[in-house]
Amino acid sequence: MGRLLIIEDHAGLRDLIVRGLARAGIASDVARTAAEASACIATVRYAAIVLDRGLPDGDGVVWLRRLRAERITVPCLILTARDALHDRIDGLEAGADDYLPKPFEMPELVARTRALMRRQASWVGLAAAYGDLTIEPASAMLRCGLASVTLSAAELQLMLALMRAQGAVVRRAALEAAAWGLSEPVTPNALDVALHRVRRKLCALGSRLQIRNTKGIGHALVEPIEDA
Repeated sequence: MGRLLIIEDHAGLRDLIVRGLARAGIASDVARTAAEASACIATVRYAAIVLDRGLPDGDGVVWLRRLRAERITVPCLILTARDALHDRIDGLEAGADDYLPKPFEMPELVARTRALMRRQASWVGLAAAYGDLTIEPASAMLRCGLASVTLSAAELQLMLALMRAQGAVVRRAALEAAAWGLSEPVTPNALDVALHRVRRKLCALGSRLQIRNTKGIGHALVEPIEDA
């Protein structure tokens, strides 16, 4: 279903939300400020956002308005103590998809969050194609012609990131964030191990595409250079 970004500066409430969503099977990253949230958005493709309005470095609604101006359409639920009608209208007009006032019940937050993530999945989950490969996120199936293999969750996110880059180099940090998020501890060689598994699957499929390493920068999905 993807990962959720929680933007909340209150440590106790933030931890409560993370635990409650985790119990419901929803993985999440956290940001404490608008600046941290922008850095997360630049690195990870999230399925939805839960956004507090009162952040240490500004109003969450102002941050959301900037996000929408950049044509970033990830669904967003504003979670705030400001529950007056004009506050809700401001949030929705800024680009929020839902608005839940504090205090709230965790089951309702879970249900609303799942609804937003399903909405995102309805268009992000469409098949992607590059070169001789197609990938179906919903079934985690990678295809080359009539051949197909199933990808693990991390492998799926790695291949989506590489295929969406259309041959451009994707930095290691971005690949790690795509595969495991920003909150999961990642061992130094986890990415290399996952890429090794993907390379073997590309070989088994008979794909012409290869994952090429640009030392010190990242990786790209490319066709081999033909000899002159």
